[in-house]
Amino acid sequence: MLMHLAIADLLVTFLLMPLEIAWAYTVQWYGGDLLCRIMSFFRTFGLYLSGFVLVCISLDRYYAILRPLNFSGIDRRGRVMLMTAWIMSVVCSAPQAYIFHLEPHPNTTWYYQCVTYHSFGNSQTLEVLYSVSTIMFMYGLPLVIIIFCYASIYLEIYRKTKSTIALTFRRSSSTVLGRAKRRTLRMTITIVIVFVVCWTPYHIMCFWYFMDRENAQNVDPRLQKLLYLFACTNSCMNPIVYGIYNIRRKRDRVIVNQLSSLSKRSEGSTRKSIS
Repeated sequence: MLMHLAIADLLVTFLLMPLEIAWAYTVQWYGGDLLCRIMSFFRTFGLYLSGFVLVCISLDRYYAILRPLNFSGIDRRGRVMLMTAWIMSVVCSAPQAYIFHLEPHPNTTWYYQCVTYHSFGNSQTLEVLYSVSTIMFMYGLPLVIIIFCYASIYLEIYRKTKSTIALTFRRSSSTVLGRAKRRTLRMTITIVIVFVVCWTPYHIMCFWYFMDRENAQNVDPRLQKLLYLFACTNSCMNPIVYGIYNIRRKRDRVIVNQLSSLSKRSEGSTRKSIS
């Protein structure tokens, strides 16, 4: 699943962000109508895919912790979730290729822009509904599922550390579960904070635009672009977050293996001395 997350993050980092920077520099659109529609599709596709794959990872870990004995169909479940994430990303991004089009300036015939002008007719309600649904699927729904999954995981690990365990396994189990609890808590807080910090300012700006369009339009367009690019940096932060915790997990595994081998050696030497 991390490979799919990496693909989504690469799309955002090396396709969307350079496009936004170049577009902000040139101001007008030079790519033609077809490229306008294609790039409008990919402007949201990588963001949707990144959020949906994060949901898949959260659900996968949720089932691994809360349903550890249900091994049947694990691979199939993962493939189905990832396929669903890709399909939903395509479906949610497809309207972008329809509503965005090349539009000439009414007073300057040589100036063209890639906009949604006239796509919703005269209905401001349709435009607001589309924008709200975009925010919900790109931000609200993934955030709710991620928080639910990792909160459930943490509560389950916490419950197991407090439950009565057999005497022979009590010390080792509590140590492992305690370490897992701390790591899961830290990773949960990090993932949620990164997601919220990156996306919340941009969506606050969007909601302000819906509620008070006249005043929101007075905001410097460069600030709006900056907030959007800052939201996209969430895709740059995801590999860092997962990489840090995977490195720590591998380091803990190496330490455990070393301690295990030392324990076996000491047991072997003790037996030889007794015999």
